[in-house]
Amino acid sequence: MAEAIERAVKEREHLLVQAGTGTGKSLAYLTPALLVDGPVVVSTATLALQNQLVEHDLPRLAAAVEPVLGRRPTFAVLKGRHHYLCVAKLEHADEEAPTDTLFDDAPARTTQWLGEAGRLGKQILRVQEWAEKTTTGDRDELDPGVDDTAWRQVSMPARDCVGAARCPYGADCFAEASRVRAREADIVVTNHSLLAVDMLAERNIVPPHKLLIVDEAHELADRVSSAAQAEVTPDAVERAAKRARPLISPDAAEALATAADSLTVGLADIPAGRLTTGLPPLLHQALLLVDSATRAALEAIGDIKADDPDPVRKQQAKATLDDLSTTTQRLLEESDFDVAWVEKSDLGSGRRAVVVAPLSVAGTLATNLYDERTVVATSATLTLGGRFDTVARSLGLPAAPAVPAARTGPGLSAEAPPTSGDGWSSLDVGSPFDYPKQGILYVAAHLPRPAASGLPDAAGEELLKLVEALGGRTLGLFSSRRAATQAAELLRARTDLPILLQGEETLPILVRKFKEQRESCLFGVMSLWQGVDVPGDACQLVVIDRLPFPRPDEPLAAARAAAVDATGGSGFASVSVPIAAVRLAQGVGRLIRSHGDKGVVAVLDSRLETARGYGAFLRKSLPPFWYTTRPEVAVGALQRLNKS
Repeated sequence: MAEAIERAVKEREHLLVQAGTGTGKSLAYLTPALLVDGPVVVSTATLALQNQLVEHDLPRLAAAVEPVLGRRPTFAVLKGRHHYLCVAKLEHADEEAPTDTLFDDAPARTTQWLGEAGRLGKQILRVQEWAEKTTTGDRDELDPGVDDTAWRQVSMPARDCVGAARCPYGADCFAEASRVRAREADIVVTNHSLLAVDMLAERNIVPPHKLLIVDEAHELADRVSSAAQAEVTPDAVERAAKRARPLISPDAAEALATAADSLTVGLADIPAGRLTTGLPPLLHQALLLVDSATRAALEAIGDIKADDPDPVRKQQAKATLDDLSTTTQRLLEESDFDVAWVEKSDLGSGRRAVVVAPLSVAGTLATNLYDERTVVATSATLTLGGRFDTVARSLGLPAAPAVPAARTGPGLSAEAPPTSGDGWSSLDVGSPFDYPKQGILYVAAHLPRPAASGLPDAAGEELLKLVEALGGRTLGLFSSRRAATQAAELLRARTDLPILLQGEETLPILVRKFKEQRESCLFGVMSLWQGVDVPGDACQLVVIDRLPFPRPDEPLAAARAAAVDATGGSGFASVSVPIAAVRLAQGVGRLIRSHGDKGVVAVLDSRLETARGYGAFLRKSLPPFWYTTRPEVAVGALQRLNKS
């Protein structure tokens, strides 16, 4: 992998690398990165991987290459502005009320906070004490941390920032200092969300660089979609009116308040879901009012001048109004390239929102990801159905030839031959694990095809039989919260095993208990399907209740599938199956995390065996476990593990 990356940099050819768990892919891409003559950016999807790179891998490698280079390479972390303490907001923290922002009206003293919002006030005071000591202002260094509500009072979103040149505290800005460090470093470690924002902002946030390494690359397209997604809510319009009121006329402020009320009415009777036939009349009228009111307020506020007495307050008001205006106009355009839907909270908050997102981000990635830099995209999940083509298309790369040229070499996988397209190539370095000997993939082909939501009785009995054979040590990955809850209730009623259910405690606590209690089972939903790392015998059975196809009420997936259907293709095959393949591979990957791991993956969805076409495609997207559909084989293997 290291040699392939070195070659890609020299030839200025983009590279996709599938590297299974345990390969050591971070060392494989950091080694050539440290030898590149020029800045390198590494982007990750998770905080855990970012911390691993900065705290462990990069320090070791920097020391190792120092004798070769004659100097010690430098590295820095680049995060979004809101991750850093804002001195401007902190200076007002004992003068402003702990509302959505410290610059709203209704000032209050910090001592009042302790009586009126005690927990929040104490957290703010602790941040103030920490501010006297910190050299970075990075939230991740605040230990113990504070909750999101408290952090919002002392941090500044990028859209609200006036910039160092206009801010009275610009010289002491922690976020600006982090950007200076990033511009001077050999390697910059950032995250997919900031990388996505950088691409949408014409690449003026991340420092210029020659090589971009995207780890956990299967997540990138979704992060770009999230960054390009926007929403309008009645609360947001009311908040904009509150921020702008001191800066605009009473009539302009009243127009914003009226627009917020109109939007509340416009959203009241619309069911949650995709707006497939355009904007309903009442919602369309409400958005016209929001558009008119926000434009008028922006014109009234005018430009921010160097001698403005409070540029921060003015910028916050303008940023909020500008976001609303831009999103509202985007919704009113009703472009074929966007998807719009209504969200409604099931909780008591009564949240209502109209949301818009791009139908596809492949064009955005094709235009903004690859220009003037070499891109290496890597993940344990880049081949679907044994090929790179599907992921390559989602990342904006041109299609590969229909029949790839055969290549051989160390680490190449027979299931995923290298492919190449215009300006890119691929490599599967395989895995150090012996999957056929370490694990079994058992598909319960005898079970009825899943129908209603929740856990069918037959699947529940199958789950019970498997868990009892092993005596616990089971990670249950479920398609819905209802199914996970039903599974937990069944096991609690019929066994004495400790059953941990997602939502009953925080996820880190649940995972820690699962590791420590040998006989425990951990049941949960999609957030458990990736990122949970439990090597050893604490997890020897992974149960998946059904194939993780996107639900019909997932607006983006449904819209993308419908768009493919409209052109004569199969939206199910082109959109739903690849999504399920990535999710399934991530879930199955929870079982074998080290060379000594052994166990069974049990899929209680017979379609993985019986479905023509996509069943085989999904199986080819998984590690090459020993495969069986015979329940007695799976139960016997689990019983032997239980006795060992």
